[in-house]
Parts: sequence; structure tokens; C-alpha cells
Amino acid sequence: MINRFERFSFAISEIHRFWHKIASDEMTKLGLKGPHVVYLVALKRFPDGVTAAELSQMCGRDKSDVSRAIAAMEEKGLVEKQGITQNLYRAKLTLTAEGSRAAAHISKRAGLAVEMGGSGLSENERKTFYDALELIASNLSAISKDGLPE
Repeated sequence: MINRFERFSFAISEIHRFWHKIASDEMTKLGLKGPHVVYLVALKRFPDGVTAAELSQMCGRDKSDVSRAIAAMEEKGLVEKQGITQNLYRAKLTLTAEGSRAAAHISKRAGLAVEMGGSGLSENERKTFYDALELIASNLSAISKDGLPE
């Protein structure tokens, strides 16, 4: 019988791997990479714009990754900088009209993937699952900061 650690680790790893595959397949259609999906969806939530530093923090990614993603999305005409006289980390980033359409499309496709991934779960099971997942993430965050007790 597989113990809890192995079962948890394997399931999280598989979910992560499949999510990246699905995201990559969808983002390739836009000429972007899978990880860019989180930036598009995050920018969609903030029509007045956010800075690269804020985007880095809310997406849990380092600033260099954000910079590369923003450059790629700017090149595709999906993102623009407001207050361009400021440096990248202070300028507000907003979606262009094309970027808004792409983000809406990706959000819809992501919603479909999540719906299909959770098929067979009742609403109560889904709520319990997300509550448990958030609690586990919070607990692991605390452990990663404080270390495991001796």
C-alpha cells in the first residue's frame, strides 16, 4: 500500500505535469509558452493595470521570469506599459484589446479544463477539496519558512 507521503507527492506531481501540458498546448496557439497563462489571467483581473513587481508577487514567480513573459507578450501585442518613462517594475502593465480577448479565451479554456478535471465530484466534495488544498498549502508554507520541528 502506498503511504500518504508517496500518494500526496505523486498526485501533486501528476497534477502539475498535466496542468503544464494543457497550458502549453493552449498557449502555443498564441505563440506563447504555458507559464504565460498565469500572467494573462492575472492581468485580466486588473484592467487598470499592475506593476511587474506586483505581478511577480501575485503569481509567485521571480522578477526575471515576469520580465521575459512581459517582453514576449508585448512582442505579440497582448500587453502594454503605462507610464513608460518609469522603469519596468514601476510602469503599470495592462492588456491590449487583443490581450483582453486572448485572456478571456484562455480563462474560458482553463475553466473547461478545471471543470473536466473535477468531473465526478459533487459540489460539497469540490468545496472540501479546495478547502483542504488551501489548508495544506498554508501549512506547508509555514513549514517552509520555519522548518520542520526537531
